[in-house]
Amino acid sequence: MDVSAVVALLMPYVSAAIGAYGSAVLTKAQDVAADETVGLGRRLLQRVWQRPESRAELESAVSDRVQAPDDDDSLAALRLQIKKALAADPALAMELADMLGPATASPAMTVNAVGERAVAAGTNTGIIQTGDNARAER
Repeated sequence: MDVSAVVALLMPYVSAAIGAYGSAVLTKAQDVAADETVGLGRRLLQRVWQRPESRAELESAVSDRVQAPDDDDSLAALRLQIKKALAADPALAMELADMLGPATASPAMTVNAVGERAVAAGTNTGIIQTGDNARAER
């Protein structure tokens, strides 16, 4: 399990949750109307916070992030505390990776488009059409 990869994937969710809830993110009960991203971020962060060995440092990092939400250093400090917790607890890292879903199960897909009017699509459920004066008819 690549802890750095898990941390990189969970940080957008954690940041969104802190932005929405502030320091209360660590203790807030789930809001029925909470956005899915914010809710997942809250659950991820609370799960790390439940680890007693990480609690004080994580609370401090969350507080710093709340006080300076646009400061890259506060984000880096929070990321570091989460990374330390996951490195010290591989089972927790696996649990969070499972919570994040398939994005952590395998490396990201790379799709390259080569050539004039080439199209790159990882997944397509519709029509992709290129060319001059292209027309689609039913």
